Amino acid sequence: MAPEKESKGHDNYAFALDGRFCDLRDAKNGEELDSSVDGDNNKLAYCVTDVPPWYLCIILGIQHCLTAFGGIIAIPLILSQGLCLQHDGLTQSHLISTIFFVSGVCTLLQVTFGIRLPILQGGTFTLLAPSMAMLSMPEWTCPAWTQNASLVNTTSTEFTDVWQSRMRALQGSIMVGSLFQVFVGFSGLIGLFMRFIGPLTIAPTISLIGLSLFDSAGTSAGNHWGISTMTTALIILFSQYLRHIPVPFPTYSKDKKLHTSRVYVFQILPVLLGITLSWLICYILTTYNVLPAEPDRYGYLARTDLKGDVMSQAPWFIVPYPGQWGMPTVSLAGVVGILAGVISSMIESVGDYHACARLSGAPPPPKHAINRGIGIEGIGCLLAGAWGTGNGTTSYSENVGALGITKVGSRMVIVASGVLMVVMGVFGKVGAIFTTIPSPVVGGMFMVMFGVISAAGVSNLQYADMNSSRNIFIFGFSMFSGLVIPNWILKNPKAIATGVVELDQVLQVLLTTSMFVGGFFGFILDNTIPGSKHERGILAWNKAHEDDFSNTLESGEVYSLPLGISSYLSSSSWLRYIPFCPPGVPSSVEGCETDTNSLEPKQPLGQPEPAQIIVGVAL
Repeated sequence: MAPEKESKGHDNYAFALDGRFCDLRDAKNGEELDSSVDGDNNKLAYCVTDVPPWYLCIILGIQHCLTAFGGIIAIPLILSQGLCLQHDGLTQSHLISTIFFVSGVCTLLQVTFGIRLPILQGGTFTLLAPSMAMLSMPEWTCPAWTQNASLVNTTSTEFTDVWQSRMRALQGSIMVGSLFQVFVGFSGLIGLFMRFIGPLTIAPTISLIGLSLFDSAGTSAGNHWGISTMTTALIILFSQYLRHIPVPFPTYSKDKKLHTSRVYVFQILPVLLGITLSWLICYILTTYNVLPAEPDRYGYLARTDLKGDVMSQAPWFIVPYPGQWGMPTVSLAGVVGILAGVISSMIESVGDYHACARLSGAPPPPKHAINRGIGIEGIGCLLAGAWGTGNGTTSYSENVGALGITKVGSRMVIVASGVLMVVMGVFGKVGAIFTTIPSPVVGGMFMVMFGVISAAGVSNLQYADMNSSRNIFIFGFSMFSGLVIPNWILKNPKAIATGVVELDQVLQVLLTTSMFVGGFFGFILDNTIPGSKHERGILAWNKAHEDDFSNTLESGEVYSLPLGISSYLSSSSWLRYIPFCPPGVPSSVEGCETDTNSLEPKQPLGQPEPAQIIVGVAL
């Protein structure tokens, strides 16, 4: 999951380009967005169907990969605690390579056969919460000797069986749970789900994802509060205080020759810059032995040479494959817990689709495209489970915001990102590099990331009337219950004793998953306590996520299936009634030009000048 939903992404743009642009449209009324800064702020250099030069696709693809790094890398590092892998850097690097590889494959599937918008796929925090709840069950508690680095022999059969048995249990639960998402997507049931789910269900569900992970953040940050505080401060400095400060960089163009351009680099890569700078400082402190070299002293875990042999041990090339950790196993408790995360992920993605369409110059996605997108995400989760990432996949809204920053909405850029992530997953040394990030640096990143996730959940309350005592009660009770009940169950693991082992396991996982507890109470109370649709925020929520639009020319150009598949499907009248099939295929159009029933016609003004874009994203 991504921490921020429906990010506008264009409060300050890094680039001002001359050339042909596509207008960004308001999703609600079809009129051009107002701009208080610059007229070009609502223009796109490339629309969703345009194909930029190949070198620009590669450079912007790298930018999107870097934007997604924080979320993709964080998930294996958190999971390693539940999998008893804290002291096995080589296996951690293998997990990172696997999640990169699968994220790339799922991105290519989504852009080609799914929603067909420029939206990147990656690991999701909505599945991380129930996964950690499952691994916290008594039968999956890590043996004490795995917590001591001096006692862990990473090549021993005993240690391998400890973590692989846990991974296989996660794999099976994710694969079975993902089948539910595949069914909901391709059957068109996502619309039925959205009818009963409003802001008062979404807000506690998403907020508790971040709040429930405070222990992981505190554990990592507590290994050296000085380093973690520095990392947090740098990320806050770059993302909040310096994001409007342009940095001059030399640029070359045919017209202006060698000149300087202003690039909002702090707005583009604040997390990556903060982590890299802290990582570098830890390396310097390690080199000069400022940080203690004795394992029992405070601050030892901030050293960068703790996993120094990982780089030499990691293979240059590694090809992740399904079942690489063995045959997945399935437990009822794990599947039920994963289902709670899958439902949250689906609801998030619907909002991402609309935000992505808005920022890439595309019309709002029609129902058949949303159904297909959710179904393909389910297939992506199925692949992630089969490959053994320990997680699933979802749409990344950080990358949706990046569309507004780079002013390039072409889906070919996301295709390039997918290919690059597959390549990074194949190069074993890439994953090994990221395992050397000291845990206090990761903890500092978690302090910001999990906080933003919590706030992103609360932001959904803007649709509801929070002057209503009804809504205040529902949200407050849901949030408090989502914190109290899991905390009590974790402290009293033997309290659940129904006499049926399977039922005990299901209740243990569900009641220790904060997002499920909070979301469950929010859903039940919001749908049973009397209240008008306006008071509940349902009207504003549905208006913001309206998906019943006519099949305009550009809608067909954007959302029709490739390789003539849509033409074939439209030739059979009965196929038009399948929820994920396009109702009809209009005549194709070139670029972003459409008829008057769609977006306003775009006026070509010559070839775009990508030089300044290249300078910004090459950083």
